[in-house]
Amino acid sequence: MKIFYFGGQKSGKTSRASVKALNLAQNSKPYYIATYDNSYNDEAMQKRIKRHIDDRKDEFFSIEEPKDLLKVVKAKETYLVDCMTMFILNNMNEGFESMKKQLIELFKIDCNIVFVLNDIGNGVIPIEKYSREFVDISGLIGQFLAQNCDEVYEVKYSLEKRLK
Repeated sequence: MKIFYFGGQKSGKTSRASVKALNLAQNSKPYYIATYDNSYNDEAMQKRIKRHIDDRKDEFFSIEEPKDLLKVVKAKETYLVDCMTMFILNNMNEGFESMKKQLIELFKIDCNIVFVLNDIGNGVIPIEKYSREFVDISGLIGQFLAQNCDEVYEVKYSLEKRLK
């Protein structure tokens, strides 16, 4: 089962996706794949990371993998990928086609994956080229996930709406 959660920043998408991953895992412990590249020394992000770790407590096995999801995803397991937005940022130099190819291979693995993505495409078109490309790729990855996942949920203010 492949499931996609998207929403704005602080919308509650990770909390809702966590519940879904725990339910999918049934009696086994799912894996939480943290995609943030923890090398930026960003104090605010460190606080967010700590909050996420505290929130999931001992309910998940944690894996930090910012770029190559294929290295850590194995068959017959359940994964929560939080978040695809950071995955995209970390793989910008590789380009959209490389990211899409990695996702195509992930979808071939017989496992449960719950993907989380920030919905960042509802604002103005960024003036700076790199930012514009990031927003575009985020939208394309979101389209890919929406088209290929078994279920799709939009989250606003911790309320989820099933779209597919």
